[in-house]
Amino acid sequence: MKRVVSVSLGSAGRDHEVENEVSGCRLLIQRFGTGGNLARAAELLRNLDGKVDALGLGGVNLYLRAGARRYQLRDGARLAAQVRRTPLVDGSGIKDTVEKELVRFIKKQAGWPRQGQVVLIVSALDRWALAESLQEAGCRLVIGDALFALGLPVPFHSLKTFSAAAQALLPLLCQLPIGFLYPLGKRQETSRPRFERFYQKADIIAGDFHFLRYHLPDDLCGKSIITSTVTEEDVIELKRRGAEWLVTPAPSFAGRSYGSNVLEAICVTLLGGGAPPNPSLYPGLLREIGWGPRLERLN
Repeated sequence: MKRVVSVSLGSAGRDHEVENEVSGCRLLIQRFGTGGNLARAAELLRNLDGKVDALGLGGVNLYLRAGARRYQLRDGARLAAQVRRTPLVDGSGIKDTVEKELVRFIKKQAGWPRQGQVVLIVSALDRWALAESLQEAGCRLVIGDALFALGLPVPFHSLKTFSAAAQALLPLLCQLPIGFLYPLGKRQETSRPRFERFYQKADIIAGDFHFLRYHLPDDLCGKSIITSTVTEEDVIELKRRGAEWLVTPAPSFAGRSYGSNVLEAICVTLLGGGAPPNPSLYPGLLREIGWGPRLERLN
């Protein structure tokens, strides 16, 4: 049996363990949350290094991307330094390849996104390829990084303009504790509605579910959600709030759609694990094993 483990800075309340058989390979998939405790996450990574087939890093990226440039996050680098033998991934390979193809898939299957639709992408730095695909589809972007990470009422509407601003600030912002930029631990289980007008103007809301949920308004009537890392309870909550569509890059297993870091760690394991991660192979691999995106009409 191959073992894949996600070590997350998120809440332990979302931990899970599941076994799957994929193309004759038995997989044990586990997720351990540390409630925002970086020391605990570092300890887990050290203890698991060399004992599992692949590690996923959740709740923090190794890099943030603005256009063609990547900027290393200090906390992500500190955690990655704990691992020397086991392949460690943060989901960026899935975001840059599998998620890049999502817009074309949705349009073919459901007829959206359509030209002129408004998309609130809560963090383009986290999902640059998805933001690019939505812009190329003719959507009008509301880029929420300054809103939701910094609390500044400054939306951007062009990736080119936002990229220039981000590249000026990222060398400084990447040195901040990740908890300053992203909800960790118990904050992932709470809600603090903010900037509601940007949610309400959007036809589509896209981005990391924890980032998206933290400020989510109660009324999502008619909204389409593109996200990842959703549980059965999350889906019920989105239905209650009136969301119309849910799309994730991974299929549903027992009501849960894996996060990008878990999905990438699975891909690395199935591709052999010993070689460096090769994201260009992920879309073909997932098609081969029959793991397509999740597209679900909620209301």
